[in-house]
Amino acid sequence: MQLTPVIAIHMTAALGALLTGPVALWARKGAAQRPRLHRAFGYAWVTLMIITAVSALFIRDFNLPNIAGYTPIHLLVPTTLFGLFGAFWFLAKKNIAGHRKVMQNLYFQACIGAGVFTLLPSRYLGQLVWGQWLGLS
Repeated sequence: MQLTPVIAIHMTAALGALLTGPVALWARKGAAQRPRLHRAFGYAWVTLMIITAVSALFIRDFNLPNIAGYTPIHLLVPTTLFGLFGAFWFLAKKNIAGHRKVMQNLYFQACIGAGVFTLLPSRYLGQLVWGQWLGLS
């Protein structure tokens, strides 16, 4: 596998989401709440997550265990999209606790969890980071 435009878009959106997510989550914590910052970074994070999920549909790997090129990590695509829908549904129902829980879980599962899985030495990005950049393989 090589760095194609789709993979570059996917990686850029995923890294952007990884960086904007904590700001959106932090802006609503503690005594000093920052609703404008939360909303701005929240919408940016949601947009980046949609780009990440949709672009993942165009990245297929026939070397790993797969079905038509879709590997187990692709299960995060419907999880992400349904999670985002659910978070906004909770928001529309004024269920802030439900919204918060879904968004926190989505960040940790889709950003942190997927990021760890993506950096495995057998994956493209893992080979790039561990092998080419750090020279460990």
